[in-house]
Amino acid sequence: MEEVTRPLSRRRLLQLTAGGVGAMAVARGLAAADGAQAAWAAQRASTLKMWWWGQQEAVGIQRWMTDTLRKFQQQQGVKVSATLMDTNNVIPQFTNAAAAGHPPDVQFLFNGIYHMENVWLGYVNELNSLLPAPVLKSSGATNLSVYKGKQYRVGFYSVGFGIAYNKSHFRKAGLDPNNPPKTWAQFLKACEKLKAKGYIPIGGGVKDGFLGEWYLVNALTQNLNTPAEALNLFIGKLDWKNPRYYEHWSRLEELKKKGYFNNDINSLQLYQGIQLFDTGKASMCFNTTPAIPNSQKLLGAKNVGYFVMPRFGHGKMAGIPITDTQGFGIPTKGSDHETAAKLLAFMHSKERVQAMWTLSKQIPASSRFNGNVIADPLLRMVQRRWVAGKHNVYIADLMPTKFWTDAMFVASQKILAGSMTGKQAGELAAEVTQTWKRQNPDMVQNYTTWGKDLA
Repeated sequence: MEEVTRPLSRRRLLQLTAGGVGAMAVARGLAAADGAQAAWAAQRASTLKMWWWGQQEAVGIQRWMTDTLRKFQQQQGVKVSATLMDTNNVIPQFTNAAAAGHPPDVQFLFNGIYHMENVWLGYVNELNSLLPAPVLKSSGATNLSVYKGKQYRVGFYSVGFGIAYNKSHFRKAGLDPNNPPKTWAQFLKACEKLKAKGYIPIGGGVKDGFLGEWYLVNALTQNLNTPAEALNLFIGKLDWKNPRYYEHWSRLEELKKKGYFNNDINSLQLYQGIQLFDTGKASMCFNTTPAIPNSQKLLGAKNVGYFVMPRFGHGKMAGIPITDTQGFGIPTKGSDHETAAKLLAFMHSKERVQAMWTLSKQIPASSRFNGNVIADPLLRMVQRRWVAGKHNVYIADLMPTKFWTDAMFVASQKILAGSMTGKQAGELAAEVTQTWKRQNPDMVQNYTTWGKDLA
């Protein structure tokens, strides 16, 4: 059950915290600073307070965290009081505590807009003055953690995105189980052969909207040249009505018309759809890399494969794996920046980076990780391609809440219900984007500045 919380919560997190309309103004009003708080923040903490998240998604990571904090205390003589936060509270509670002037000393932060709005509110400290440049560079934070040339997060563990497939189904359908499709034509051919064999080619559930997010990231990215291009689409500086920018929805429409999804896709939630794959009813599904071990356990390791979404687009980002990372930052009003920075640096020491895999079987975000210790062939390939190799950022981390709820969510559901075309989805996206732009001029300016780093 814990493994299904991430996508359900990330969007809700944004709605609960600074991402909602008017929340930024409310938080700004709570954030009055005074000299007493400044003096308190300058004191060295005898106990470092940390709020974190991750065991819910990367099952087993708590073993690494417990061991890391124990060894840090032995080395530095400073105890770390670590609280594993509830998924729905980890960011909203931080925003509230930061606004009141009493945040933790180290804070877990999702990537992109999920932490960047707290940066814009002044709640997260830049790390360039606190951590050595090599630590920042190797941490795996991604450039979505950079604003005006300053980095605000270090990485934690990695989350790759792509398509899982059943090698046994491929073999029985006359497909090469060791060479999944790389082009759109090959993908359609594979779907047709799987369907003819009686399998559901692609299992999914879009009732809660999160399959629509994963699909958009895997597919829209193919027609982009940089993450900044995605950002400029979301803030209305580029036009969703351009066929290049709604082609991904037209391709979804094509898959729907050919009958390559389960018929009840609009009645199932994301993980109910994934269960069709994990129970052997569907041959493929959109899924994340931390979920691969569970699929291997259910289907047999030799029967599970993973691949980048087949290519149809012509952008520079097409055909490249997509990877996001979780991370940590230092709150501006934390009590001890120096010791907090030492903890983050310790987490990224080579010994601790290697220990993450040894203790938790989770793949670190850090580029210092030596993936040769991974014995499983599939997971070793994932580490080399999705983490160590060239990869794209997760562009949904740039998506305003209104676009998620009123454009992406609606379009994906209606296309998969057969009541909307890809072109109509582009028109809806353009309309929603312009409405958001008129309502949020301050946000548009912040996004525009952020885009310079993403370019």
